[in-house]
Amino acid sequence: MKKTIVNWVLSAFCLYILSFLFKGIYFSGLTAALTAALVLGLVNAIIKPILTILSFPITILTLGLFSLVINAIMLNITSGLVPGFYISSFGTAFWAAIVLSVLNTLFLDKKRQ
Repeated sequence: MKKTIVNWVLSAFCLYILSFLFKGIYFSGLTAALTAALVLGLVNAIIKPILTILSFPITILTLGLFSLVINAIMLNITSGLVPGFYISSFGTAFWAAIVLSVLNTLFLDKKRQ
C-alpha cells in the first residue's frame, strides 16, 4: 500500500513539473495534480491497451513512433476528465508526453532499485 501511494505522489510530482516546463499546461493546484495522476493511471490501464491494439498496424508502419501519439492522447483524455488540469493543444500534449516519460523513468525507476 505504501509503495502504491509513493508511486502516485511521484507521478503527480512529475505531472506538476510539466506545468513549469510547458506554458500550455496548467494545474489549479496540488489536488488537481494528484487527481490527474490517479486518472492518468486509470486511463493508461483501461483505454491505452485498447488503442494500442487498434493502432498496431500504424505503429508497425511508423516503427513504434505512433505510440508517442497514443501517449499524447492519454494526456488529452486526462485533461478532459480532471477539473483544474488543462492542456492547450495536441502539440503541447505530444511534447509533454515525451518529457513525462523521461521524468517517470528518472523518478520512478530509480525508486524501484
